[in-house]
Amino acid sequence: MTNNRLTTSWGAPVGDNQNSITAGNRGPTLLQDVHLLEKLAHFNRERVPERVVHAKGAGAHGFFEVTNDVTKYTKANLFSEVGKRTPLFIRFSTVAGENGSADTVRDPRGFAVKFYTEEGNYDIVGNNTPVFFIRDAIKFPDFIHTQKRDPQTHLKNPNAVWDFWSLSPESLHQVTILMSDRGIPATLRHMHGFGSHTFKWTNAEGDGVWIKYHFKTEQGVKNISPEVAAQIAGENPDYHTEDLFNAIEKGDFPAWKLYVQIMPLEDANTYKWDPFDVTKVWSQKDYPLIEVGRMVLDHNPENYFAEVEQATFSPGTLVPGIDVSPDKMLQGRLFAYHDAHRYRVGANHQALPINRAKNEVKNYQRDGQMRFDDNGGKSVYYEPNSLGGPTETPENKQAAYPVSGVAESVAYDHNDHYTQAGDLYRLMTEEQRAHLVSNIVAAMKPVERDDIKLRQIGHFYKADPEYGTRIAEGLGLAVPAEVK
Repeated sequence: MTNNRLTTSWGAPVGDNQNSITAGNRGPTLLQDVHLLEKLAHFNRERVPERVVHAKGAGAHGFFEVTNDVTKYTKANLFSEVGKRTPLFIRFSTVAGENGSADTVRDPRGFAVKFYTEEGNYDIVGNNTPVFFIRDAIKFPDFIHTQKRDPQTHLKNPNAVWDFWSLSPESLHQVTILMSDRGIPATLRHMHGFGSHTFKWTNAEGDGVWIKYHFKTEQGVKNISPEVAAQIAGENPDYHTEDLFNAIEKGDFPAWKLYVQIMPLEDANTYKWDPFDVTKVWSQKDYPLIEVGRMVLDHNPENYFAEVEQATFSPGTLVPGIDVSPDKMLQGRLFAYHDAHRYRVGANHQALPINRAKNEVKNYQRDGQMRFDDNGGKSVYYEPNSLGGPTETPENKQAAYPVSGVAESVAYDHNDHYTQAGDLYRLMTEEQRAHLVSNIVAAMKPVERDDIKLRQIGHFYKADPEYGTRIAEGLGLAVPAEVK
């Protein structure tokens, strides 16, 4: 007969889980009811702090299969041979909303993939857009503050949103994408994903290239209108979460093709755009997409908290053959993401089952809250040592790249924030432009100050005169004379 006894957290059998211990039939509850105390104390701590951003999310397990030989570009074991399969876990998310917010809001979607490779875990932590609102991590806390709730009213604040964007013209490209039809995906399955940043691939000979990741959905891109999104948000705020779960559950496994753009290292000094500026894209005419492999999601989590909520991702979770670039936004994320996980989940978050590497982890990190393995046992706990402890492998050092200059606070050299946004506008059909203008006008109407509206109109106009003029007309304002 199967032992199915209810126990305490320390394994002792529970004699009564329906009635607390009291002093007599009507007496007060006794402190000696340790099972009650443990249940209440644990319940009080069941919710870890939600993520500051990307709080609402859905996840799934799957695999990545290499379909094209890219070993001349990278020595990463993940891409070592055609046909190689690597297990993975993905988490999709909205950015600004809280854990209970609606799935169908207008917001970028997080697109974070953890590959469990034979040389450790590798994370690609991107979005469903190829660019971002800012390009220097020093502005990130301020930007996110504008997307969160006002400290007095505890309401979303369009004045803060558009004040920040109007004073940060580098945001214009991403704002145009966000306010377009692509701002509200129909489902998590019907959107592309991007690594967004520039990374460096290095091959076995030590030769490197700059790369960008593109996940192209095989389901096709589908979006929904603001009206439909609002209706779904009211009827089923967990619509995207439910759709992903149900699709996988019935065997309709979503898939994406992974491509990279590859740029020779020397091109970074001469390309028309700074290739490390995450508010810009590389033209696919200049650097065509090269197929790498295929990602398939084929089974759902067994437990949301253990797998989706406790999953931790960082662009600093790297493997040999994949390195970082001087992208200032990326450089800040290398610290911030791991640090956020140490705060939210704990110092030993990497040891949790969903985050634990498939290969053996050997290091000298010890102790910390919730250390739940053998904590290194009695093995040597410092390095260097003469006791046979694990040692570094120089061949796996990150690839070098030259740096020069004076240590100071400096901006990017390239400040054309209008051409790519304007090109995107001009690529749209008239129907898409009309939707874009309508979405922006609706979002800006609640802004109380005309100077903020006019400053932002100026950015739209500089991207494309028609773009700015239509926004101005929709808001009942005139394009500022100084930008014409």
